[in-house]
Amino acid sequence: QVQLVESGGGLVQPGGSLRLSCAASGSIFTFNPMMWYRQAPGKQRELVASIVRSGTTKYANSVKGRFTISRDNAKNTVYLQMNSLKPEDTAVYSCYGLWIASDPPEGYWGQGTQVTVSS
Repeated sequence: QVQLVESGGGLVQPGGSLRLSCAASGSIFTFNPMMWYRQAPGKQRELVASIVRSGTTKYANSVKGRFTISRDNAKNTVYLQMNSLKPEDTAVYSCYGLWIASDPPEGYWGQGTQVTVSS
């Protein structure tokens, strides 16, 4: 069964850091691309960052220079390192992967993890 499981959310003060993890049930090479989204209360879901198998990354303007997406192929895990967090980063963060082992490719979501930035 294909699964993505996030972890690492929590409460952090403004200016702090958190690292989110998204663990895939199988080889992470079967997911391309992988992405982190977030959704704050009353707002639309926003694409935060993406990474493809070649390692190319893209970021939303709102997080450039503060967030870093990376992947550990040996651990079948994608990470989102979040630094210099702001209250406006508060949201439920979810990872998404396009599973290319099926025809046609299928999209899978993790369960989401809450990130709250507050003093």
